[in-house]
Amino acid sequence: MRAEIETIVDEIKQGITLLRRHLDWDRAQRRLLELNALSETQNFWDDPQKAQKLMRERQGLEDGINAVLTSERELADNIELIELGEMENDPSIIAEAEAAIVALKGDIRKRQVNSMLSGEADGNDTYLEVHAGAGGTESQDWANILLRMYTRWAEKSGRKVELLEVHDGEEAGIKSATILVKGEQSYGWLKTESGVHRLVRISPYDSAARRHTSFASIWVYPVVDDSIEIEINESDCRIDTYRAQGAGGQHINTTDSAVRITHIPSGIVVQCQNERSQHKNRAAAWDMLRSRLYEAELERREAAAMATESTKKDIGWGHQIRSYVMQPYQLVKDLRTGVESTSPQDVLNGDLNEFMEAALAQRLGGPEVKVDDID
Repeated sequence: MRAEIETIVDEIKQGITLLRRHLDWDRAQRRLLELNALSETQNFWDDPQKAQKLMRERQGLEDGINAVLTSERELADNIELIELGEMENDPSIIAEAEAAIVALKGDIRKRQVNSMLSGEADGNDTYLEVHAGAGGTESQDWANILLRMYTRWAEKSGRKVELLEVHDGEEAGIKSATILVKGEQSYGWLKTESGVHRLVRISPYDSAARRHTSFASIWVYPVVDDSIEIEINESDCRIDTYRAQGAGGQHINTTDSAVRITHIPSGIVVQCQNERSQHKNRAAAWDMLRSRLYEAELERREAAAMATESTKKDIGWGHQIRSYVMQPYQLVKDLRTGVESTSPQDVLNGDLNEFMEAALAQRLGGPEVKVDDID
């Protein structure tokens, strides 16, 4: 077998191992047997909502197990064909089997992505917050660039974006903003983007044209649908209203329609100013708070299971998850996975899938990578 094909075979085997690990193979097989037996009981459909939820779980487990078994069988069959072709000195058999192995590598990649996006809330719409770090205009401009980057990513992938609130900077950029990204698996794709993002560039605001480093943070949390129950005591919350920012002129909002809700026990603060009606902004803010509390619970579960710390850290040096360098060279580097791009403009225009897929794969159980930051 050629060395190139041997490398691909090893990658496929690693991919299958990750799929098995993600499924928790032995537990998944036991659970599937339990669900199969349960679905055949006489009173299974007495509670249709519960039954549908169990059937979705059953289908997911069955699809995952079958995908692993099919991949293992296809790999073994094609390795055997290559060995047969070599024994019979038949290049056509070898070429056909090698092509099938290359195609299988692509299939494994797709199955990995699907398994990475199978979490409880991964299929939901998502909120994305941007916050400028210390540094005034520089960081506020960088926060605005990040807001545009994620908006462009969403639009390129066929998703819709709603701007829920924005606080403009004094001179340029934004201090913070919240958008709602609507579309299939929006939270699943964006969830690994939470963290601090670092920019290095020649500042357009520095008359001496010096190089500046700026920081901004991203925070992603899923929209909670009606199937997920989140209890909130209104007595634990403080509700403030204020005048929404406007561009001025005839369209400026002159009423206290914007709403801010502070959940006192957790310290979580949400706000919405997108609607002209205070009632609608209040309803949207409650939805955001439910989602933030749910995301906090998901994070606690993940921390307990994976013994990892939260990505929401100080917005500054030493906590960044990705660096974007514009000067003196062009490079974007993810400090968790090592994925790089030598075209920062493409990345800032929304070409983020490679970075997202690598971070998702790491969560699936891929190897931890020690990555040095770039100057």
